[in-house]
Amino acid sequence: MSRSQLVGAQAVISIPRRETSLQGRMEPKQEMARRVLTTSPIPMKTKLLHQIGLSLYNTSHGFHEEEVKRKLEQFPGGSVDLQKEDSGIGILTLNNPSKMNAFSGVMMLQLLEKVIELENWTEGKGLIVRGAKNTFSSGSDLNAVKELGTPEDGMAVCMFMQNTLTRFMRLPLISVALVQGRALGGGAEVTTACDFRLMTTESEIRFVHKEMGIIPSWGGTARLVEIIGSRQALKVLSGALKLDSKKALQIGVVEEVLQSSDETECLREAQEWLQQFIKGPPEVIRALKTSVSSGKELCVEEALQTERDLLGTVWGGPANLEAIARKGKFNK
Repeated sequence: MSRSQLVGAQAVISIPRRETSLQGRMEPKQEMARRVLTTSPIPMKTKLLHQIGLSLYNTSHGFHEEEVKRKLEQFPGGSVDLQKEDSGIGILTLNNPSKMNAFSGVMMLQLLEKVIELENWTEGKGLIVRGAKNTFSSGSDLNAVKELGTPEDGMAVCMFMQNTLTRFMRLPLISVALVQGRALGGGAEVTTACDFRLMTTESEIRFVHKEMGIIPSWGGTARLVEIIGSRQALKVLSGALKLDSKKALQIGVVEEVLQSSDETECLREAQEWLQQFIKGPPEVIRALKTSVSSGKELCVEEALQTERDLLGTVWGGPANLEAIARKGKFNK
C-alpha cells in the first residue's frame, strides 16, 4: 500500500448533506463529490486510503488489533482526557502525573478512543495536546515495557501506536502540542504528530530511545525528518543536539516559546495562539487541513485530485455564498 491515506472523503463524510446551488440547479454537494470520487482516475488503493479511520496495519502485516488491546488492558493507570470547547478547540490532556504522564497500556487504548471521537467531531477546528501538572509526557510506562519484553510484543505495540498517531496526524483539525516540562521518548514522538509545537522557557524535548537501547517506534523518526530534515533529525535522535526551548525554536521544531510557566496561563496562551488559524466555519478549516495533509503525503497528481474533491464540498456552500454577497470579491 502507498503512504497515501488522506481524507478527501473524510471532509465529505463529516459535512452534513445540504442542497446547495448558485442558481438552484446544482446537485447536492456530497453527492457531487462522491460521484467525482467514483469516476475519478485516482488509483483504487488511494481512494481506499482516503477513508476515515483506516489503519496502516492489519492482519496481512501480522497485526491483530484485538490481541494487542487485550495485552494493553493489563496495564492500568492514568487517563487521556478530552474537552471539546464551543470555540471548536479540543483540549487533549495526558493525565498520569505520578509517572510524569507516562503512557500506561490503558492510556494507549484511550488515546485511540479519543482520536476516533475527534474524527467524528464535525464542529471541531483545532486541537491542543498537553500534559497534566506542568509536564508533557515521559513516554511509555516502564512497567508495561518490562512485561512486553519480546520483539513480537514490541512490534505489536509499535504498529498499534503508529496506527493511532497516523490517524491523529490526519485529523481534519489544526493541532498544536503544548510542551510544558519534559517531553521524553514516546512523549517526544507524540509532539511530532501535531501540526505545530509550543514550548515554555524551561521545557525540553528529548528522544531518549538510544539511551534505552532502541529507536523511536511510534512514527517519530519519519515525522521528525519531515519537520527538520534528515541531518538535524539525526543530530537530535542521536542525542548530539539537545532540544531546550531556545535550540528547538532555532532549528524549527517549535513555533514559539511561551513566557508563562503557569499551567492555566500557558493553556490560555496556546488557545489564543491557535485562534489565528481557525477563524472561519468548521467545514472550511477542516477541508483546508485535509488539503494540506494531502499535499504532504500524496504524490502531486493525487494531491491535486484530492484538492478538487474537497473544493466540491465547500464551493457554493453557505460560507462561500455569504462571503461573495458580503465582499463581492476582495476588499482591501
